[in-house]
Amino acid sequence: MPKIKTHRGAAKRLDVTKSGKIKRSKAYKSHILTKKSTKRKRNLRQGAYVAPSDASFAKKLIPYK
Repeated sequence: MPKIKTHRGAAKRLDVTKSGKIKRSKAYKSHILTKKSTKRKRNLRQGAYVAPSDASFAKKLIPYK
């Protein structure tokens, strides 16, 4: 069997924790920040986890991480 290629876009955005969960960053934090409240921007700073239903697909994109 040949090696599986890593999806480079996913590799730059996702990390695997020691417990096997997939960590991601939140969207909507790059531009048009003036109309967003400070509270909203502060909450967007915090990381999140990929939903369990999507995690199995995400693990296939980053097999060696």
